[in-house]
Amino acid sequence: MSWLTEYVRPKIRTLFSRRDVPENLWHQCPACQQMIFHRDLLANLKVCTHCGHHMRATVAERLAWTFDETGFTRIELPKVAADPLRFRDSKRYSDRLKEAREKAHAEDAIAVAHGMVDGAKTVVAVMDFDFIGGSMGAAVGEGLVAAARLATLQEAPLVVFTASGGARMQEGAISLMQMPRSVLATRIVKDAGLPYIVVLTDPTTGGVTASFAMLGDIQIAEPGALIGFAGARVIEQTVREKLPDGFQRAEYLLEHGIIDMVVKRTEMRATLGRVISLLRTKELPAAA
Repeated sequence: MSWLTEYVRPKIRTLFSRRDVPENLWHQCPACQQMIFHRDLLANLKVCTHCGHHMRATVAERLAWTFDETGFTRIELPKVAADPLRFRDSKRYSDRLKEAREKAHAEDAIAVAHGMVDGAKTVVAVMDFDFIGGSMGAAVGEGLVAAARLATLQEAPLVVFTASGGARMQEGAISLMQMPRSVLATRIVKDAGLPYIVVLTDPTTGGVTASFAMLGDIQIAEPGALIGFAGARVIEQTVREKLPDGFQRAEYLLEHGIIDMVVKRTEMRATLGRVISLLRTKELPAAA
């Protein structure tokens, strides 16, 4: 065999051989179907650079985007009974919880942290839609109460980011009891004279919407977020009318006075800072 076969050809094959390319370098926008380079998407806080669609975010991302660069501290939440009803549908609830915890790397569908938001000391609670659809069970109720107590202890406002399909059916009446319990959490904050701000993200539905998600001093939503109690199809069948375009979307709710603001994710931290500053102001300056 010649030197061309033994040396040159292997070198050429190595030079032009196909290299393995990671599959997660590009992401397709679910709204406009455009491809977005992963670094551009992360730099824009998972907002499509083509159409502005706000993609769903993880708890870790939400906390990092909300708090200042000084960082934040997550708190350990109270433990609750894992499977109080010994519920089973297609699988045991205990098994479903175990799988959800391994997938989401979290104990349940809520996380609470405290730190600085645009220079203001703040307690933030974030719901995790990746954890059984962000459903509200006893752990979420206890987490909200813990967040409210921490806010009063630190004399800080409470900001809650909602993302949920509603009550967790595997906990039956116990999950429904979290609706008044979460309302109690909001009262703890308000009775202490502290701001309670809700940021509605996609989706916020069911018992979460029917309780603490609609009780904020200020209601903010991300663009395009689905917000409602029952599904549009159920409502259409009940009222027997065709619903308008964009029904239950953030912009529709803003137009009809149900929420106060629709804020882009890239502007959320600064907006929260301004709102907190205004709500913490005890007296307005005297007119000149």
